[in-house]
Amino acid sequence: MTPEGKSLLNIFILGFGFMFMFTAFQTCGNIEQTVIKSYNDTDFHGSGYTSMAIIYGVFSASNLIAPSVVAVVGPQLSMFFSGLVYSGYIAMFIHPFTWSFYTASVLVGIAAAVLWTAQGNLLTINSTDATIGRNSGIFWALLQFSLFFGNLFIYFEWHGKSTITDKDRQTVFISLTVISLVGSFLFFLIQRPEPEALPPETQDSPAPVEHSESSSVVVVPRGLWSQALEAFKKAIELSVTKEMLLLSVSIAYTGFELTFYSGVYGTCIGAMTQFADAKGLIGLSGIFIGIGEILGGGVFGMLNKNSQFGRNPVVLLGLVTHYLAFYLIFLNIASDAPIAPEDGTHMQAYITPSVPVALLCSFLLGLGDSCFNTQLLSIVGYIFRDDSAPAFAIFKFIQSIMAALAFFYSNYLLLHWQLLIMVGVGFLGTLTFFTTEWLVTCRHQDSDYDSI
Repeated sequence: MTPEGKSLLNIFILGFGFMFMFTAFQTCGNIEQTVIKSYNDTDFHGSGYTSMAIIYGVFSASNLIAPSVVAVVGPQLSMFFSGLVYSGYIAMFIHPFTWSFYTASVLVGIAAAVLWTAQGNLLTINSTDATIGRNSGIFWALLQFSLFFGNLFIYFEWHGKSTITDKDRQTVFISLTVISLVGSFLFFLIQRPEPEALPPETQDSPAPVEHSESSSVVVVPRGLWSQALEAFKKAIELSVTKEMLLLSVSIAYTGFELTFYSGVYGTCIGAMTQFADAKGLIGLSGIFIGIGEILGGGVFGMLNKNSQFGRNPVVLLGLVTHYLAFYLIFLNIASDAPIAPEDGTHMQAYITPSVPVALLCSFLLGLGDSCFNTQLLSIVGYIFRDDSAPAFAIFKFIQSIMAALAFFYSNYLLLHWQLLIMVGVGFLGTLTFFTTEWLVTCRHQDSDYDSI
């Protein structure tokens, strides 16, 4: 197999591993607030929104040390052990306790930072400037198949049910735990790319492992600790560059809308008493989000490679798509749906609530999200190719802290206020992305001129 072929195979394995893991985890996030509302144990006092806020808050803080962990452990093992922690969080729902629920939330936050930093590192070292857009699109499309399969399972399991019993919950979460474990073990199939296929900074041979003469304990070589410290310092330096400061607004927007489509919108649909089979529609909504994500990841990843107009048109399409979705959601869903009690909301929306409109909005949310994320993955990988691990750590730091903030206020804010926040941040994020793309284009043109 050619070096390029091996690198492409690694991207597919990476995508399939994340597909299995997040078939479990994203489905878990989509349904956990509804599951918790139906849980009858009086000793349990957890909130799905609060759990996700903890996860993303810890995730954000842990991104400061994640590049150092990946530098010492390596991206492959980093992803495997992080995946095991994800599986533990999902398994906790088989019989949840308040203490285990929130403890697992903290641990998943730490694991998530390591997982996504390692993912960004592997994506970059298996890509070139010419293939980073294509590979970002392939990875994103495979990842978003997780929304399709997981929520299809939920739809058939919960179809026609108004209440989720203990048996229903246990069946779902045992299945999701097994699926998550399959994804973790797939990471062992990833091979190191051939040296000629690697970016220059990854071709150095690793420092040899030193052994203590007085015991069998393996001593981590000083070079690795230096590498870890250097990765941390590099992350701080990159965070204040002009390009990263501009992109931070766009990244922040993806954090807000991630919270909305992955946790809030499904809860809103499940709370609409005007919908027949509202609980089953949670899974169906997730499927349509996944279809939008898959379509966007596949199409826009390929367009990124061949487009003469850069990344801006795709990001603009994402903003327009999301604005249309927000407007229709505002009209179709009752304003108190995000915080409605177990028996649902009885408030009237601005139009007669429509299931087709709700599912169209799900598709638009997924399509718009893929527009932003594929282009952000591409531009971060392109600008910071030589420092991909710390750059993607910053990416996830910003995204996760905004997601944590959004999950926190989702406990309190009515739907129209949540939509208004996303409208404002999305507009600013699109402008800053355009500015960054323009800076990158000008720099590339100057480089071509200097080489003549």
